[in-house]
Amino acid sequence: MMELFPEYEKKTDSPPPPLADRMRPDNWEDLLGHDHLIGEKSPLRRLIEKDAGLSFILWGPPGAGKTTIARIVARITQSEFHEISAVNAGVADIRKVIEHAQRSWSQSKRRTILFIDEIHRFNKSQQDAVLPYIENGTIRLIGSTTENPSFEVIPALRSRCQVFRLGYLTADHIRHILERALQDKDHGFGGSPVVLDSEALDLIVSHANGDARRALNVLEAAATYQRGLNLENPPPVGRSVIEGIIQQTAVLYDKDGTEHYDHASAFQKSLRGSDADAAIYWLAKMIAGGEDPRFIARRLVITAAEDVGLADPMALVVANAAADAVERIGLPEARIPLAQAVIYVARAPKDNSAIRAIDSALSDVENKGQSFPVPDHLKDAHYKDAKKYGYGTEYKYPHDYPGHHVEQDYLPAELKGKKYVPPDDK
Repeated sequence: MMELFPEYEKKTDSPPPPLADRMRPDNWEDLLGHDHLIGEKSPLRRLIEKDAGLSFILWGPPGAGKTTIARIVARITQSEFHEISAVNAGVADIRKVIEHAQRSWSQSKRRTILFIDEIHRFNKSQQDAVLPYIENGTIRLIGSTTENPSFEVIPALRSRCQVFRLGYLTADHIRHILERALQDKDHGFGGSPVVLDSEALDLIVSHANGDARRALNVLEAAATYQRGLNLENPPPVGRSVIEGIIQQTAVLYDKDGTEHYDHASAFQKSLRGSDADAAIYWLAKMIAGGEDPRFIARRLVITAAEDVGLADPMALVVANAAADAVERIGLPEARIPLAQAVIYVARAPKDNSAIRAIDSALSDVENKGQSFPVPDHLKDAHYKDAKKYGYGTEYKYPHDYPGHHVEQDYLPAELKGKKYVPPDDK
């Protein structure tokens, strides 16, 4: 039987680690991207290399290198390194690391780094548990998260950690990582060549969407497929094989996290900016990411009222019709009325006088203390004894006057002459 990973199976009785783990860089030079953070003259890299004892949180997308950076920091600073995942760890696991860190410092004066993967999944009490030990220097914390720490990490912990943002790896970065894995004789497939044609490689790069781990996982599956053919000179892995492995392009969208709000923001801003193409793109991305179509419809209705408003009142009618269609027919068919309404709202003229008017009035009432009683002539006069109090007695019924209009004050006396709505130029 052919060994799929002979270079590893000869060295250990344990199963070989995944390709993504084997290809993990162990120095700054091999780590691609993030020059603003770990470039040669970057502040973070200098602080790390001077062993400043900095605790920090790495915020970025999956497969961008957060864990790799943490491990490189431990190697450079010659620190004990303990890695736990917030998905399945708890306070007891943290206490074990603390005890080990205290022994390590007592016996060898060696510092300890606690790396918490997916730190945003820890609840408040779990996050609180590490605070005193960061404060007294027992541990140095490095956290990783795909969610905005401003929302998911408690303020006390954020105040003790710097937050560094990692971006997506570029297509060129992913291609370089794949090519390095294909050529690497020690950790990749260079010792027993795996061959892909150019279209297959291009598809993996495209599918990865900036996630190095995803790209390497697909490459490893392709290698397993090719070696499984048991041919002395197998043909290059082609695009059709990769399509069979990945099935569907991954969508960079987390409907339960900050991506949810970021995409909704981009969607509404594209509608407001009258860019129908961009609005359709963000609509497609939310649908493909599994977003609730009712949420999308609500955003659309809000934009029709807030940004189109009186410039084209029909936009609100169209948006509401799309929302009704979502409730009646659901996806995938609901994508069509949604797209129709998105294009209409994006192309419609814009006017935000309605939201400006109501927000200005609310500000007067709620924030400026201008909550005044109803003038007597506007009060309800349809009940017994109302006239005895003078309610409604001086009210002028507009239909009794020429043009159905009569001058009278409808605002409280304290706000006489106040304008919330711009004049109608029509």
